[in-house]
Amino acid sequence: MDPRPRVICLPNTMTNWPWPRAMNPHYEVVKAEVDASFREFKALSAESQEAYDKCDSARLAGLGYPNASREHLRIACELINVFLIVDEYTDVENAAVAEAMVGIVIDALHNPHKTRPEGECILGEIIRQFWARAIQTASLPFQRHFLDSYTAYLRAVIVEALDRDKAHCRSIDDYIKLRRDTCAAKPAIAIYEMGMDLPDEVFYHPIIVELVECIAELMLTDNDMISYNREQATGDENHNLITTVMVELGLDRSGAMVWAARYHTEVEKRFTDGLAKVPSWGPSTDVLVKEYLDGMATWARANHSWSYETQRYLGTRGPEILRTGLVQLLPKVNCKASSAGAKVNVADLSMMDATADPPGTPSP
Repeated sequence: MDPRPRVICLPNTMTNWPWPRAMNPHYEVVKAEVDASFREFKALSAESQEAYDKCDSARLAGLGYPNASREHLRIACELINVFLIVDEYTDVENAAVAEAMVGIVIDALHNPHKTRPEGECILGEIIRQFWARAIQTASLPFQRHFLDSYTAYLRAVIVEALDRDKAHCRSIDDYIKLRRDTCAAKPAIAIYEMGMDLPDEVFYHPIIVELVECIAELMLTDNDMISYNREQATGDENHNLITTVMVELGLDRSGAMVWAARYHTEVEKRFTDGLAKVPSWGPSTDVLVKEYLDGMATWARANHSWSYETQRYLGTRGPEILRTGLVQLLPKVNCKASSAGAKVNVADLSMMDATADPPGTPSP
């Protein structure tokens, strides 16, 4: 047996992305407020809450919305918590339970002023409070567009659960189509509209829709490449682009990573080429469109930066791995979880990664 530790080559896909990393100046203050409020829900066990805190969800919002006002940043931070907690709860359940949870979330979104039933899953109250706050200062077009995109995400979560129940691994094309929604890029991008009246003719224009899908594909590619190690260790890798590529194209891990990096480059070009095709809707609307497009491009950078700065995927070694491009392949572990305790593997794998020996030779 080869005594050398097996590692995965993780290419830096955003080297040539023109939009730089930036942090919202309100990040620290808003993070403290939102983190304290979230703990009051007691949505996670003590162990899982500790692991969840290492994700630093507010950092993703601060990176993703660097120019947002303090109030809008708070809403954005709460949205990231919504994304993550819905993911934590539904990822460990079968399709029937996931569908019931989705029903609660959708009902809360459409009834933000209605008291939630006693004994209901806490997701209902978390989402209700988030949306009740958001609609106080958000434009009506944003509210419509967000509800459309977030509902599409929730429906996709059910499909993902169905795939998980059947241990089904999709084709590359089918997977990307589903993952555009399960990566939650579209509702995240919609946040840039909170303070603007972006007309439907802009939001639903084919070129704008294509640009949004490009950002979603950049996000899903980066997320799947970076999270693959954790997911393969916990046996949750079927809903991952790397696994899909390995199965369909018969590639090893290294080959699949190279394929994903090349695909990322192709999507980057599609996005930049698409920007040149954006039509004009008049000076006042064009200003909003530019802000919206710059925002979604910034989100792609934010997602990538956060993935290396959080401990969610790479433990404490994110910055080192970004520099070296090498991450040690984690051993298979048996992670049992439930929605009440969510994913204790986040903490376990962070610890394993942080204390492991430095990586050596790339593994197939």
